[in-house]
Amino acid sequence: MVFVRLTGCPLRCVYCDTEYAFQGGEQKSFLDIVTQLNHYNTDFVCVTGGEPLAQKECHELLKQLCDMGKYVSLETSGALDISQVDPRVSIVMDLKTPASGEETKNKIDNLEYLKPSDQIKFVLSDLSDYDWAKNMIAEHRLDERFEVLMSPVWQKLSATDLANKIISDQLAIRMQVKLHKILWGDEPGK
Repeated sequence: MVFVRLTGCPLRCVYCDTEYAFQGGEQKSFLDIVTQLNHYNTDFVCVTGGEPLAQKECHELLKQLCDMGKYVSLETSGALDISQVDPRVSIVMDLKTPASGEETKNKIDNLEYLKPSDQIKFVLSDLSDYDWAKNMIAEHRLDERFEVLMSPVWQKLSATDLANKIISDQLAIRMQVKLHKILWGDEPGK
């Protein structure tokens, strides 16, 4: 999968691992992006950020990538409206936990625009976040409607502790770790 990282984000989660995407970057045309994508031997593209939906051209980028026959996913904070995202796009939407510092920005209405094939992700800083996420899953029947992911904040919550909690509580969810952090550490763009 190739990641297309868009600059800018209206949120400031305390655990953000891509603060470098708050600013900077380069202006690129769709042709520039496609030319770069063609250097990789994959049809899988993930548009991420920052918060990609903060960019006014994001919807058109997603549409054009789908029109090219790419398998497109969008990673979004869930704080901006997703109702206009091309239905061919697979959405991975965060629900911000209390320890993120941005819980009040969750746009719960977005749950109504997700497809059963989309995913909800919780990034957890501690076991209090886990309990909060577990309550949100139950309250909104998230595990019945979507695939649910939990991810521990890098070097904050032990992946082993989280896995043991998930197993103990028999949650029907998927756990993921930050593979890019394991492979490349804090190297921007990786």
